Amino acid sequence: MGIVILRQDDKIDLWKKALLAADPEIPIYSFLEEHPRDEIDMALVWKHPKGSLQHYPNLKCIACFGAGVDFIFEDTERPLNLPITRVVDPKLASDMSEFVLGQILSHLKHFNQYKVDQLKKVWVMRSYQRIEDVCVGIMGMGALGMALATDLLKLNFNVIGWANSPKENINMPIYTGEEQRNKFLAKADILVCLLPLTKNTTGILNEELFRKLPKGAYVINVARGGHLVDNDLIKMLDEGHLSGASLDVFHTEPLNTDHPFWNHAKVHITPHIASVSDIASVTPQLLDNYKRLQSGQPLKNVVSDLKGY
Repeated sequence: MGIVILRQDDKIDLWKKALLAADPEIPIYSFLEEHPRDEIDMALVWKHPKGSLQHYPNLKCIACFGAGVDFIFEDTERPLNLPITRVVDPKLASDMSEFVLGQILSHLKHFNQYKVDQLKKVWVMRSYQRIEDVCVGIMGMGALGMALATDLLKLNFNVIGWANSPKENINMPIYTGEEQRNKFLAKADILVCLLPLTKNTTGILNEELFRKLPKGAYVINVARGGHLVDNDLIKMLDEGHLSGASLDVFHTEPLNTDHPFWNHAKVHITPHIASVSDIASVTPQLLDNYKRLQSGQPLKNVVSDLKGY
């Protein structure tokens, strides 16, 4: 049996080389090369071509290269009733936390605006906020959200979280469910979206939600572009209800050159680089799950079909 890699970027050869270096006995193929499709029992995927998974009649597992699996569920032609796994990696979590922390501090100290001022040769001293002045609200308290909350608390930020279900042994307020979401939003001066993208969370960052944030709130979306209603964000920024937004993810990537975000003074764009799977760190757990599949052991980090994450 063997593994096939299905991606639409330029990293297939890098991953194949790393996987083979870790275990040269496992047959590993790129989906772009000739390979025995009927001998493939695990597919390693990242934004694969929709419909491509149905070409493997003996597939037993779909393994995601990253933490987000929404693109797999969007593939309605994929083989159903197969386990789907995702990556849970400390490096992904720490990378995400460092990125968001940088965005928060940049907002508090106006670093983005000072760069704009520099290019215009404008000398303006702006009043800034301190860590103690703001409350950071994290939507999504999974592995990434928990890592971010832990780091923010170490720096003495006021931190609150919102999740679908209660969390135990956490030294911070956690609001749960729809009934407590408005209370959470009312306190969040900086809102960080780290939710999985599901049917229930698609479009959750909309005008209705933004209006429940304190006036002048700042929005950071490092989850998925599908969470955000773009025009609603622009409206709230233009009205002055929101002070700005940091966006690392978009509906279409790369972001279309004619998209209004590019030229909006209050929108700060990065090209989906908040947290990228590290090959050296992720390779062992991908191969571990493959060996578990071969030996009939329970797979690690299996995604819930019901929840979609």
